[in-house]
Amino acid sequence: MIEILATKLAVKIKHIVPDHPASEAVLKFSLGLLINAISIIFLNVAISMLTGKTRETIIILFSFAILRQVSGGLHLKSGLGCVIGTTAMVTVLSLLHLNGLWTQILNLAGIILALIYAPSGIGKQSRIPPKFYPLLKIVTCFIIALNILIQSSVLALSFFVQCVTLIKFRR
Repeated sequence: MIEILATKLAVKIKHIVPDHPASEAVLKFSLGLLINAISIIFLNVAISMLTGKTRETIIILFSFAILRQVSGGLHLKSGLGCVIGTTAMVTVLSLLHLNGLWTQILNLAGIILALIYAPSGIGKQSRIPPKFYPLLKIVTCFIIALNILIQSSVLALSFFVQCVTLIKFRR
């Protein structure tokens, strides 16, 4: 569905502005990312207004995205799958609350996962040279470690789930 919409928009843009330097494929890809992001944000904020967890939802969306930029992680095959999966994950996480001990356990588990797996799968989605990957691992661990001081259960949940997406499961 998202891919179809992105394709239609890319074709229309190329028809209206045929001399645009971006190819139809590049436009489709970029529009797909934009539609995904907007859909995820819109759906999560709408659901959070119903659940009364808007603050938690926004924290999860931003913290997950920031950590994902430096650590990488699993990408779902389709845009619609990404929207549905991310929306479900954010909604569930926003409804959970951990006590202080579990917050710290998830912080430590996230750091351990990041030390082992980060960065993961960023070669095809980033222009960062591999020589900087050890720095990305350090930055990832530092971001998670900040929550040892902050002690936010919402951040601990978000960071931990993001770190689980770093694990490459074999088929």
